[in-house]
Amino acid sequence: MDNAPTFTVFAGERLLVSGPQHEAALSIKVALRRGEPETILAFDDRTGRQVDFDLRGSDEEIAARLAPQPEAREETRRGRPKLGVVAREVTLLPRHWEWLAEQPGGASVTLRKLVDAARQSGGSQGSVRHAQEAADRFMSAMLGNQPGYEEASRALYAGDKGRFIELTEHWPRDLRDYTRRLAEPSHRAAA
Repeated sequence: MDNAPTFTVFAGERLLVSGPQHEAALSIKVALRRGEPETILAFDDRTGRQVDFDLRGSDEEIAARLAPQPEAREETRRGRPKLGVVAREVTLLPRHWEWLAEQPGGASVTLRKLVDAARQSGGSQGSVRHAQEAADRFMSAMLGNQPGYEEASRALYAGDKGRFIELTEHWPRDLRDYTRRLAEPSHRAAA
């Protein structure tokens, strides 16, 4: 499964493109070259945050700089495989360290297992909140002056899909559809 981030670009209220980072950036450059009169804004589809791209250089240079990089092949070697582990400080009480020391595999293995279990068990709540926040960020940036914005935001966080759809119905089509797309995971999880 490809988890490469995608981006959506708007010229005013009109959708220009939705796709990988390099495609989004190149579409902005093309629109600027042809003198697009509307403000051009790009958004990260995972977070709903506005993003800026470095448009310096030729199209080929931009594409090369922003295209997904193939994963480096790990060299074959003896011993423990490289796990991409990041060392950071963890502060615990003595009783926590004692308990961790008694666990099979030691503190690091146990903490990784606990974190993975917590991520899996709280996944649906986290994804609902993530979808709500992404949709709300985008709505705030692009639709904050639209009629019903505040009520739609409240309906989004309340998990009231019907009310959210009703309140967003008269918004500019491309902006409305993108907002609904960002919010959809929160509606599916609530159903």
